[in-house]
Amino acid sequence: MIDEPVLCGMAQSVHDRPDPLFRMGNTNCGGCGLSNLMQMMRHAVAQRRVQLIIPACCAAAAGGTFPQSTYGVPTLLTTFASAAASASGVASVAQLNGEDTRVICLAGDGGTCDIGFASLSAAAERDEDILYICYDNEIYGNTGGQRSSATPAGAITTNTLKGKPEQKKDILSIMAAHRIPYAASISLAHAEDTVRKLGRALDLKGFRFLHVLAPCPTGWKSEPALGIELVRLAVRSGLFPVFEIFDGKRYVVNIEPDFSDEALGMYLSLQRRFQQSRLGAADLRPAIDLYWENLRALSGRNVPTRRTAEATAEWRR
Repeated sequence: MIDEPVLCGMAQSVHDRPDPLFRMGNTNCGGCGLSNLMQMMRHAVAQRRVQLIIPACCAAAAGGTFPQSTYGVPTLLTTFASAAASASGVASVAQLNGEDTRVICLAGDGGTCDIGFASLSAAAERDEDILYICYDNEIYGNTGGQRSSATPAGAITTNTLKGKPEQKKDILSIMAAHRIPYAASISLAHAEDTVRKLGRALDLKGFRFLHVLAPCPTGWKSEPALGIELVRLAVRSGLFPVFEIFDGKRYVVNIEPDFSDEALGMYLSLQRRFQQSRLGAADLRPAIDLYWENLRALSGRNVPTRRTAEATAEWRR
């Protein structure tokens, strides 16, 4: 078992929010990425006034039953399809009342990439003053573990028993096409970068979007204690790029991977959801390298991937 220091050693300070955003007694599974995200959000929120908008997802079920709530701030639960629309109304009311309330949508990948995408796209196009956070556990975790468009190729779900044949949807590129002020991916294994991005997104105005890879031990068929290590392996191998996009145009890579096939193989082997499809590092590497070549071009940094460098050397020989 990997011994993960709490928030990488980041201590609670007088500047942080004194009460948790997500209280004890919630029904999340052990090792849930959402739980880790909520603790990091507590640091970033600090003394800001916030309100949560949560559609049908694991985050909604984790809140408990009325009249109790494990959320420490005002929280509105919505239908799967209407989170961004509901948040638009809440943000408009706060603006009309002259309240400096930060409205945060907290949704899973199903409610973001699939069922809720229409209202998400519409709110982004209108540049509503919303921070939308997608905690991506790559399945419909609250309804039995079915595939979503964010499920990666080869992953076993309850309705892709031989592995999903399609590639994972590139939600960040889609959001960048809306030319929103800020979009970024977040690695829970890099706490300082996570808290920095959360703080930046909370301070900005207009529509902001954060994409978080959120381990799900139940759906990923992995050990709860290994969740953060799985994220670290995904980042190190290049499978989960960590970067920011400003105004849909300026790309900044925040964490450089070493494109390790060993890390990629370990990532796959620690999750039983890939066993049936027998995926290996060699199966995923071409798509990873292609994505990074495009990302390098967008960020203006023509640093080749390891595989690209090897292929160039072989061609020259």
